[in-house]
Amino acid sequence: MANYSQGKYAKMISDRSGLAFPYREMVQEWTGMWVHSSEYEPKQPQLMPRPVIGDPQGLAHAKPSRKAFATPVVLDNNPFTTTGSSTSVTVKCKNQPWSTDDYIRFTNVNNAVGGVAKSTLELSTTLNGNITDSATSLVLADSSQFPAPGYIVIENFVQPTGETIDYDEGNDVSETIYYTTNTTASNTLSGLTRGTAAPVGGITPLSTTATSHLSGAKVYGSYKITKQTTTETIASPPGSVTVSNSFTFSLKNNASSTATGGGFFAFGGPVNMRP
Repeated sequence: MANYSQGKYAKMISDRSGLAFPYREMVQEWTGMWVHSSEYEPKQPQLMPRPVIGDPQGLAHAKPSRKAFATPVVLDNNPFTTTGSSTSVTVKCKNQPWSTDDYIRFTNVNNAVGGVAKSTLELSTTLNGNITDSATSLVLADSSQFPAPGYIVIENFVQPTGETIDYDEGNDVSETIYYTTNTTASNTLSGLTRGTAAPVGGITPLSTTATSHLSGAKVYGSYKITKQTTTETIASPPGSVTVSNSFTFSLKNNASSTATGGGFFAFGGPVNMRP
């Protein structure tokens, strides 16, 4: 194939104006027309719009949200104050997070207060007799201090083959149970709602699962609280703020004296201390 001439002396007719121009000064437009460089018109940007797509909505690595379980909080030093010949107990807790009608379980109480035993404040006992996952009543070793109605949690036992029964504190099949009646003469809690959850922080957590439990399983109770609020003056900015640094609950039986105690590093928290 022969080489083309460079057109040094040639002329070319413009497709736009029809005039003759030096061949080497001609250019081709996006339309395919050959025009002189002085006539060249670039492509209008509006003829090349960017594609329009919807805004991204989904995440590439999305994970479902979950409802985290409430966790215990540290109470003030010597948090419990009893009143003689009264069932009312005041609990001090700086910026306490609970709401009125929550059910709170106390742990790590160090000593008795006003004649109220440590086991009464913690409402700790054991199950007296096996129960099935559908039982509507149960017997405790001692129900004398459990207020009614209320919530309890039964922590689970495991029994490896050929071994003695071991307490499994970390087992996640601990069950929360609501009861309506406490017959102290027989230490029987009845009117049970199995596999439930006690309100805490103004909400009701995910329900537990009803399961069978062995005699001797640890049982913990809880107290229904009333939130206490006070108004404090602040300097900057000037004004006042409502705070809650305490709550109250009622014992089943009267305290014998007015006293403050309970020791250091006691906790208040949900009935079922689930992870």
